[in-house]
Amino acid sequence: MAEQNYKNHIRFYTPHHFVFYPVMLVFIIAPVCFAFCDKANTLLWLFLSAAFFAITILSFMLRQHYALTLQNRIVLLELRYRFFATTGERLEMYEGMLSEGQLFALRFAQDDQLLDLIRKAINEELSPDAIKRSIQNWKADDNRV
Repeated sequence: MAEQNYKNHIRFYTPHHFVFYPVMLVFIIAPVCFAFCDKANTLLWLFLSAAFFAITILSFMLRQHYALTLQNRIVLLELRYRFFATTGERLEMYEGMLSEGQLFALRFAQDDQLLDLIRKAINEELSPDAIKRSIQNWKADDNRV
């Protein structure tokens, strides 16, 4: 495999980028053209075009949803690893007492504040926003999707 550089860093998924979207573009544009040619069925053609447009938008949104779901799993795994590396304990003992939102907010805490903040979040039932506000040294997450 070639070394990655500026010229080759973009990644395309052929079935998605070069098959699905072009076909959907044809299915969106063709009914609009037919609507102008077939005056008797204009509404039907426009409805078909709108339906294909909605399907295309939904497919894009689902693709983003899958990326965010995977990202959430990775964030949780990273948090578990950081917790274990800094405390020698497993985060799973505390996970049942915290919501997903609380866990995702905790990822912004530096390692030295993580355990205390987890205990505080559990004892005081802090909201994700309150957890974020309690963080003294913010650990940036610049790799969000």
